[in-house]
Amino acid sequence: MNNKLLDFNVSQKTSEMPAFRAGDVVKVFRKIVEGGKERVQIFEGMVIAVKGKQSSSTMITVRKVSNGVGVEIVVPIQSPSIEKIEVVKRAKVRQSKLYFVRERSAKSLKMKYKDLAAFAKVSAKEESPIEKIVEKVEEVIEEVIEKVKAE
Repeated sequence: MNNKLLDFNVSQKTSEMPAFRAGDVVKVFRKIVEGGKERVQIFEGMVIAVKGKQSSSTMITVRKVSNGVGVEIVVPIQSPSIEKIEVVKRAKVRQSKLYFVRERSAKSLKMKYKDLAAFAKVSAKEESPIEKIVEKVEEVIEEVIEKVKAE
């Protein structure tokens, strides 16, 4: 019975989303309808809870502080009103639910973050020194082969 339920939940998922954990800083791109127009609104905050990981309707609770007031939204990941969700930073946390963040100030949290954008920039940069050395060795080998053929 449980396997049937898990298979059903997997079949109901509409799009691939990155793996979320408590402590991640994410950007949620929500579609907002105002009058006859539709636009995308970005909500950036920390994931304080992930509920229903095996369910087809996984929910994340995202919190941010705006003008000194804490704002939380509960986002169903597979909702059609969610365009995409980006993971910006990942913090090292030891709990799966970070509800204690509600009572603490942002300065007192002092979490250790890994900036995922920095990893993307490093990988997008030019070749590593090892690749440059390999290219030069290949060029030298080609030159040697040409000299041997010429003789």
